[in-house]
Amino acid sequence: MKIVVVASLAYSLVNFRGRLLAAMIAMGHSVLACAPDEDPETERQLQMMGVSYHRLPMERTGTNPFDDARTLAWLVGFLRREKPDVVLAYTQKPIVYAGAASRLAGQGRFYAMVSGLGHVFSDGGSPLGAPLRRAVSVLYRYALGRARAVFVFNGDDEGEMVRRGILRRDAVVVQVPGSGIDLSRYAQHPVPAGPPTFLLVARLLRNKGHFEFAEAARIVRARHPEVRFRLLGPPDPGEMGVDMATIAAWQAEGVIEYLGETRDVRPYLAAATVVVLPSWYREGLPRTLLEAMATGRAVITTDMPGCREPVIPGETGYLVPARDAEALAAAMIRFVDQPALAVTMGAAGRKLAEQHFAVERVNDILLRTMDLRADPPSSGFSAPIPRMIAGGAV
Repeated sequence: MKIVVVASLAYSLVNFRGRLLAAMIAMGHSVLACAPDEDPETERQLQMMGVSYHRLPMERTGTNPFDDARTLAWLVGFLRREKPDVVLAYTQKPIVYAGAASRLAGQGRFYAMVSGLGHVFSDGGSPLGAPLRRAVSVLYRYALGRARAVFVFNGDDEGEMVRRGILRRDAVVVQVPGSGIDLSRYAQHPVPAGPPTFLLVARLLRNKGHFEFAEAARIVRARHPEVRFRLLGPPDPGEMGVDMATIAAWQAEGVIEYLGETRDVRPYLAAATVVVLPSWYREGLPRTLLEAMATGRAVITTDMPGCREPVIPGETGYLVPARDAEALAAAMIRFVDQPALAVTMGAAGRKLAEQHFAVERVNDILLRTMDLRADPPSSGFSAPIPRMIAGGAV
């Protein structure tokens, strides 16, 4: 079969979906990947896998209707020309435009992977608020109107989409355990000795909890000045971005060490004691938390959709209220006062990752739901029964 995969960032095709694309190729399918950015290294890796890469004219964060019309027209023409059997899109804009294009072009069985509802559906995530949520809901509803299945990472997002009328009554919804994690790539490492190091890995967005992280660092360092707080992640040019002047001020104050950005987070996870994600963003199921658990790290995150999904409170980490720096600091201090917690919780997190979040399990569900493999399920990896939405209830 010919499969088109549409993404909003080229790097994600390898970093998040590489094992899925490789599995498709290994089964004899032809795979065409589309994303808006020019990324020679990613293109090289995709080419080595046997995946052809096509640049999609799309503004990742823009709202210009002329740009959006150009994106839709390009996708319609591309699908008519390539005539794929399957179209898979993930993240908001690719889902909206690939879903609409598939309907207009009359090409391909369409599948959507909702890896999180993002800014628009996060409280305080956009100054346009409710009007923008209504508009995006209408676009989602049209794009998903003929989707063969919608993959979600958590039940909260599914419920939100039902409440807003985004999902049709006959929609097939399949919950998967996030993007999955390659347990051979993310090996378990011993928790380092010495004063604790708390690591936040995230784009520099306000609603990822950077300000709460900095304030919690101040609180903890007032009592334990030896504790380190490290921040790893790329700048974000959007309206919710944390400017570099603020980052520089935190560094000058001595509360945060900014590590810049990287394409290989593994050494930073291995050097951390605990991984923190104080997000109030509408996450799907944060890959950062899965990578931390696979590495054998305890986590602290917020009791928010997506974030709460992979955590067993008190066993693999702690959940704290969103936008509450004092609660975040209190959770951190537990690890400072009881160093053995990081070791026991980290080991429990690794075990949970092995049992529930292996990438092979996720890919098995995706491939079977899309009718792309027919061989017997791998042991322990059988797909869940898809759920039909009826009468507004799931």
